Amino acid sequence: MMFGWLFIILLIAFFFFPGNQVSTSTGGRSTDAIGILRDRYARGEIDSAEYHRRKSELER
Repeated sequence: MMFGWLFIILLIAFFFFPGNQVSTSTGGRSTDAIGILRDRYARGEIDSAEYHRRKSELER
């Protein structure tokens, strides 16, 4: 019975406090995509020109 209540509480917490929310102020998923792009640039996977080209495409 105690595990049932714990499950219900966790389920409610999951719906009210999702861990991976994306901000909708700049178009929803584009914020997440720009973050990924920023990380790739920081790791050196893409150069500056590629970073700026892709970022401008995402911000449209």
